[in-house]
Amino acid sequence: MRGFLPWLAVLAVVLLLSALRLRTLATVVSVGWLVWCVWTWFRPTRRGPRSG
Repeated sequence: MRGFLPWLAVLAVVLLLSALRLRTLATVVSVGWLVWCVWTWFRPTRRGPRSG
C-alpha cells in the first residue's frame, strides 16, 4: 500500500489543479510524473569503480 502513496498524491494534485481550471499546470505535472517514472524504470544501472 505504501508504494501507491506517491501515485495517489500526484493524482490528487492533478485532479485539484484540473478542478481549479489550471489544466495546463495539471498537464505539466502529469507529463513530469510520467517522465520521472520512465526514467526510474529504464535508467542505466550505476556501476561501481572498475577493478583492474
